[in-house]
Amino acid sequence: MRALSLAIKLVLFLLLLSFALKNGEMVTVRYLMGLEWQAPLSLVLLLVFTAGTLLGLLGCSRQLLNNRRELNQLRKATRQSQP
Repeated sequence: MRALSLAIKLVLFLLLLSFALKNGEMVTVRYLMGLEWQAPLSLVLLLVFTAGTLLGLLGCSRQLLNNRRELNQLRKATRQSQP
């Protein structure tokens, strides 16, 4: 199982590395009021993907916390009801 996990990580790394090498052109990201930022396309895509993932996790964090709180209450109730 450990070897399979390592193989998957290695393949993923090589895919991402080849993507970054093929998409190294500089792109200009323009924003409000004339703000500009130049960076390689692969870096821009990585940052946008990371920001989207973080926003998604932030969006579902309230539900996750509520589920964890309810689970703890149910575990506590189960322990108290057992003799």
